[in-house]
Amino acid sequence: MTLTFHIRPANVDDVDAMLKLVQDLATYEKEPESARATPALFRENIFEKKYAHTLLAFDGTPGAPGIALGMALYFFNFSTWTGKPGLFLEDLYVSPDARNKGIGKALFAELGKIAQEKDCARLDWSVLKWNTPSIAFYEKRLEAKAMEEWMGMRLEGQGIENLQKLVVHAA
Repeated sequence: MTLTFHIRPANVDDVDAMLKLVQDLATYEKEPESARATPALFRENIFEKKYAHTLLAFDGTPGAPGIALGMALYFFNFSTWTGKPGLFLEDLYVSPDARNKGIGKALFAELGKIAQEKDCARLDWSVLKWNTPSIAFYEKRLEAKAMEEWMGMRLEGQGIENLQKLVVHAA
């Protein structure tokens, strides 16, 4: 049977559904304890400060929506080499029961549309090395190229605070 679904931008009333999908993603990625986002943080940082944007896929039609089946959370960055913005896909997740029904492809299609509307030079994302089904989809279906010459780096909490030790005071 064909699944009927639709995709739309998330709004503040969707925070609980978004957090449920994030928790499901964290469990899938074997790090449920790492998902520490709260409704208040999502409301503030996504919907008030607009640091990120989210697309949600819902079961049903826009007039009769069901449950949230998937999401794509993204933000814009900038390339000094191209002189243009880029779109960075932070997370894309589709619930296990809704996989292989076109939702992931439809979310990527919407991201592509947004990237074109914003004249983005790139659409980037990261994938865990062990997530071979996703990697195969990205490489074969989307024709995405692995950035093997790059290594991701990160600072959190105390690491960010430690940057203040690097401040040079002018004489």
